[in-house]
Amino acid sequence: MEEEEIKYFVRVRNTDLDGTKAVHIALTGIPGIGLHTSGIISRMAGVDRRAILGRLDDESVERIRDVVENYSDSVPVWMLNRQKDVYTGEATQLLGADLRMAFDDDVNRMRKIRCYRGIRHETGQKVRGQRTKSTGRTGKTVGVSKKKK
Repeated sequence: MEEEEIKYFVRVRNTDLDGTKAVHIALTGIPGIGLHTSGIISRMAGVDRRAILGRLDDESVERIRDVVENYSDSVPVWMLNRQKDVYTGEATQLLGADLRMAFDDDVNRMRKIRCYRGIRHETGQKVRGQRTKSTGRTGKTVGVSKKKK
């Protein structure tokens, strides 16, 4: 019985995915794809989500690539990670470097218009309303110091 060859790296959307992992786990290696989205992609491609990615035939991998490229066209708007772009108004699924660039652009826009969130980003403080009395401290001073006599 000859052992099946396994591809240790599978290239999808300019990202090397781990071929030793299951399809739905390996797809989460692409920035912008989480577990939920990877399960949907494997279902749309007609691939078993628990199959090892490196053992799939080339046709199945190509179907996965096609589904990843055309994901935003085939799912409802509420399943996308960028439901309304600020400049174009379009709904898209951002993946890879596009996701990082869009995030940086959003933060820079908030800094530029001097909104509350932008100022918090600038100063390195917590942005989403967390408490800051006892957590999120940086620098030397941590805790309560006693008064000197």
